[in-house]
Amino acid sequence: MTATLGDVAFVIGSMARTAVDNEGLFGELDAVVGDGDFGYSMARGFEAVLAGWSELDRASIGGFLKGVATTVMGRMGGTSGPIWGTALLRAGTVAGNESELECAEVLAMLWAAIEGIRQRGKSDVGDKTLLDALVPAVNALEGELLNGGAAADALSRAAVVASEAAEATRPMVAKRGRASYAGDRSVGTLDPGAAAVARMFQDIAASWSEHVGRSDSEAHT
Repeated sequence: MTATLGDVAFVIGSMARTAVDNEGLFGELDAVVGDGDFGYSMARGFEAVLAGWSELDRASIGGFLKGVATTVMGRMGGTSGPIWGTALLRAGTVAGNESELECAEVLAMLWAAIEGIRQRGKSDVGDKTLLDALVPAVNALEGELLNGGAAADALSRAAVVASEAAEATRPMVAKRGRASYAGDRSVGTLDPGAAAVARMFQDIAASWSEHVGRSDSEAHT
């Protein structure tokens, strides 16, 4: 498996649309024990990415991701902006000036993004954050790809794992963010960050084959 700039742009575009389309849902999830601004912050940040889509750097994958990161950090409020922005910056740094990445490079990019989130959010798996869905999903993606699986199958598996992992945040006690102030009252609630990651993986997986088919068609015209 390789990933082109077009593939990376597709993933980012899908993530952005998921954030905008699910603003209400993510806000409702956050309002249970948080301050309710997660959905709004995510939507405004990714809305700005879509609004400036044509102006993003297309010279390299790294430049593209860093442009997205800059937009996100400038427009996404709360703690979400720094966390998502850091993840995108770390991914962009790994991608560098390349316009196409091999499988190992794609995985390194994802793990760098995760490490950025860990460091910026001072959190890890088990703290009831987006990492509780993101880390298992990337682990599943890595396992499928390294075993020779097709990208579509790997993404479908990652989406299933992310959804199951997000649901598994319900019995956890929140240890980071505004939800942590609720203490034991956070038990029984779904972490909005994990839910957002799961929905993003679901949407990417659902439309990946269409994206690849369209890209192949354009390449042969």
